[in-house]
Amino acid sequence: MLETPRTSRIEDFALIGDMHSAALIGRDGSVDWLCLPRFDSPALFAALLGTPEHGRWRLAPTAAFEDADQPTASRRRYRPNSLVLESEWDTPDGTVRVIDFMPPREGPPRLIRIVEGVSGRVPMRSALRMRFSYGRVVPWVHKHEGRTVAVAGPDSVWFDTDCETYGKSLTTYSDFTVAPGDRIAFTISWQPSHKEPPPLPEPEQALEATEDFWREWVEHCTYHGPYREAVIRSLITLKALTYAPTGGIVAAPTTSLPEDIGGVRNWDYRYTWLRDAAITLSSLLRTGYREEARAWREWLLRAVAGDPENLQIMYGIAGERELGEAELDWLPGYENSAPVRVGNGAVGQVQLDVYGEVAEALHLAGRHGLEKDHASSHLLVTLVTYLETHWDQPDEGIWEVRGPRRHFVHSKVMAWVAVDRAIKLIESGGADGPLPKWRELRDTIHRDVCEKGFDTDRNTFTQAYGSKELDAALLLIPQVDFLPPDDKRVIGTIEAIQRELSTPDGFILRYPTAGQDEGVDGLPGDEGAFLACSFWMAHDLAMIGRIPQARALFEKVIALCSDLGLLAEEWDPRLKRQVGNFPQAFSHVGLVDAALYLQMVQAPAITGPAGVPR
Repeated sequence: MLETPRTSRIEDFALIGDMHSAALIGRDGSVDWLCLPRFDSPALFAALLGTPEHGRWRLAPTAAFEDADQPTASRRRYRPNSLVLESEWDTPDGTVRVIDFMPPREGPPRLIRIVEGVSGRVPMRSALRMRFSYGRVVPWVHKHEGRTVAVAGPDSVWFDTDCETYGKSLTTYSDFTVAPGDRIAFTISWQPSHKEPPPLPEPEQALEATEDFWREWVEHCTYHGPYREAVIRSLITLKALTYAPTGGIVAAPTTSLPEDIGGVRNWDYRYTWLRDAAITLSSLLRTGYREEARAWREWLLRAVAGDPENLQIMYGIAGERELGEAELDWLPGYENSAPVRVGNGAVGQVQLDVYGEVAEALHLAGRHGLEKDHASSHLLVTLVTYLETHWDQPDEGIWEVRGPRRHFVHSKVMAWVAVDRAIKLIESGGADGPLPKWRELRDTIHRDVCEKGFDTDRNTFTQAYGSKELDAALLLIPQVDFLPPDDKRVIGTIEAIQRELSTPDGFILRYPTAGQDEGVDGLPGDEGAFLACSFWMAHDLAMIGRIPQARALFEKVIALCSDLGLLAEEWDPRLKRQVGNFPQAFSHVGLVDAALYLQMVQAPAITGPAGVPR
């Protein structure tokens, strides 16, 4: 009955979700992370950041529980164009398939697991260890009219299966055997503990409806380039990170997966960053998804309502403003990477670049056919009015440094973007504003950046005014039309970043951290290559005509995707593994945007068997 504790690599987890929350499932058949009923709710299963004692649900052949040499599935995949996971196990007794999914929510939130016999007769085990409040609270588990229910404070979780269950060591077990054609379902459903029991699940109908939902959604995708499989998987992931009731988009469904294994660079990403949501929106718009853009625009207006001058860099998924940071000291952290944090103290930072990202998203919405909206136009004008007197102030920048504020070049460039897009809106008749004054402001910001943020000796823009350091965010300069791609300063910057911020295996760091003791970001330790930055580099190389280099780098980065096509925030070049919160919207947006641009320049793809990009 004893389970051998194992640590899975971050990229070995699969994502399933219902656009309210999401679960991570390891190759060993264990659900190690699930927050209910929302992305940012306390976790029911928190083994990801601790041990099995902090909550997990493992479903696997009985032999996998007992044999350390055969702990994981033989193969797994998503069903085509869906978020339905299939894992298959080959055992001495036969082959069995486990189907995992979370139905798009119409009733209570549910996670359904269906075990299907393929060949032979395979003994199986389900071990459900529910722990509330991030593994801290052991619930009261009892039977209610033949159903198993776990209750703790305001939460209840109902466990339904036709298999017999028994309790041991504060865990609910089921032991059973499957033969070819057998299909046995297990479901957990969350419900407020003061309400009536949720209705009994109908797993097979829910599976059919879930597959239909995702396949119909994918049919709207307008990208048909050589990397369609990778792009579709990224778009499904981005959709899964969208909170359906409000249109808010989380940066990732996890907290505290480390950027530096064993270090302190551990943050909670289960919130809506304006920047991340805006660039996610742009990717969805350019691949045919307008409804998501409309929902996000409405979320933005609600979140910022009445107080655009005090724009926050992030909000809760329903627009909440208070996201205070705390540490969960009872969790040891993923591979002992402590502290485990919930909430995010960066909510109070000043990051001027978000004005530009929001302006660009609203601008793209109009360009891609979203109907004009007076409220969003007014918001854009109000944001630029604020920037008139604040663009020249230092800030914490795109990377949320916890060191001193600086005059970050990328922040100034994005302030220019906000002014430029507002001018375009006014020129098109979509809003009223002081055109002559803002045209002068646009020129002033542009001149300031080119004079103070450029190192003439090295022919490169720098991270901040007066700095010698580089920053991969400078790669966005040509992508936002601040300067044309053929400008010598742009080319010089791209080449400098290639030289100075590349890892030995050719991926791009955000900025220098190696050897620093709480350097520019105010934190000790190092971090991996930021995957979005490598996609930005591929995009830029294509923009300056270096197509073979661009495509080679792009394909090198997508080769880092997990077997399921998922990407975390970073790649650790020393450990050769993914690090950071997972899956990460920023990384998948970078993949989609670079793929779209490479399709536009129509360079021949380098492909492997059956046309699969390598």
